[in-house]
Amino acid sequence: MLNRAYSIADLRGQARRRLPRPIFDYIDGGADDELALANNTGAFGRYEIVPDVLNDVSTIRTASTLFGQAVSTPLMLAPTGLTRMFHPGAEDAVARAAARHGLAYALSTMGTTRIEDWASAFAGPRIFQIYVFRDRGLTSEFIQRCKAAGVHGLALTVDTPVAGNRERDHRNGLSLPPRLTLASLAHFAMHPGWSLPALTGRKFDLANVSHRVDALSRRSMSLFDYIGSQFDRSVTWKDVEWLAAEWGGPLSIKGVMTPEDARRAVDCGASGVMLSNHGGRQLDDAPAPVDQIAAVRDRLGDGPEIICDGGVRRGSDLFKALALGANGVSIGRPYLYGLAAGGEAGVDRALSLLLAEFERTLTLAGVNDIAAISPRHVRAAPAGRPA
Repeated sequence: MLNRAYSIADLRGQARRRLPRPIFDYIDGGADDELALANNTGAFGRYEIVPDVLNDVSTIRTASTLFGQAVSTPLMLAPTGLTRMFHPGAEDAVARAAARHGLAYALSTMGTTRIEDWASAFAGPRIFQIYVFRDRGLTSEFIQRCKAAGVHGLALTVDTPVAGNRERDHRNGLSLPPRLTLASLAHFAMHPGWSLPALTGRKFDLANVSHRVDALSRRSMSLFDYIGSQFDRSVTWKDVEWLAAEWGGPLSIKGVMTPEDARRAVDCGASGVMLSNHGGRQLDDAPAPVDQIAAVRDRLGDGPEIICDGGVRRGSDLFKALALGANGVSIGRPYLYGLAAGGEAGVDRALSLLLAEFERTLTLAGVNDIAAISPRHVRAAPAGRPA
């Protein structure tokens, strides 16, 4: 089946057929009316690539750096929570595929593999996504564990003072850990390939936080109640300064959307920003990250790192983001679709497709080195062009 997937959209279709609906909807859904979710992807279609011709493109160079680490291509695997819900291979399968392609991979605080286990198994550029929790002691613990495990950079998520209103998950009654309900029983029964390993395999666990959350081991807990209890609405830029000083290494602020906040992030000690609206899962009326790149780059100048997080479905999207001023992009749903469709092989297929598309785009655009991509290679598409 995987060899018949010719695009990320094809992998999405395979994931949809393989997963029970509540689990697929958790990957696929957004907040409220899912306007931001649709706009994240559609926004890339509002830019077109202006190619050069008669350049020597017999050799294409895509190597770069992210978080100070060498990568084969500036495409990062974004942090995603609850990864084991989609395939028993979980983060281990993702890490092996990322390493094979020479890419950076970020582990989520809400992941299902311990920092130490992930870091020892993944030889590539290791990024850990962190929150400033109500319990600052837990945040400090994560910083120390990351230092001890050889993590290369932190990504501080700042766009979750409360959980977004993810209506698909509410309707499906999704809980943590996943459990059968009368409403979802048919969906799980119709997908034994997912349900049997989930029910008989290793216990589902948020491996990096469960030791601090007693309720998780006592009863099935609402996903929304659990995550909501961890968010701290009092977090400010002072906390960014504190975390930057405690960490002392590459730090990106994930969830920044404006030039002003990007400048403030760098002034507080961050080395860069991840332009992100949380995959359309938080503020439903937020702009698409790709639309914010140029203004943020203009405000920050050439030094700080900008990663565009959200909406990437084609290798040409990476080209557009770089032309607008980003240093790289990060992807979440594309590799999760691959993971759900076929485990490690599915992730490998997703990455292979995107990287092949990116190299083909460079070749057709007449650019033989990503360092040569410039703003003149992209422009706003004419009004009325299909996105």
